[in-house]
Amino acid sequence: MSSSNQTHDHNTIKKWVEARKGVPARVKGTEKNGDEGVLRIHFPSHSDSTNLEEIEWEDFFTDFDKDKLDFLYQDKKADGETSTFHKFVSRAK
Repeated sequence: MSSSNQTHDHNTIKKWVEARKGVPARVKGTEKNGDEGVLRIHFPSHSDSTNLEEIEWEDFFTDFDKDKLDFLYQDKKADGETSTFHKFVSRAK
């Protein structure tokens, strides 16, 4: 059985993403007025998405915190393999 975790701790998120060779990204064309736009975690080795643009962690976390997001993620799949499942959810009050 697989389980998920939820956090807004920057170090935990960065460590999880980088361990899976991911990078912080945004959807191209969604940025405006100093906002990074729609945030994503991109795994370049898993996709060749042309609509994502890599951004700096500092910019990613600025918008992540401004939007009061949490990172919901899974460490392992049910079969024990490393998981890349994640999503952004509203931070609990």
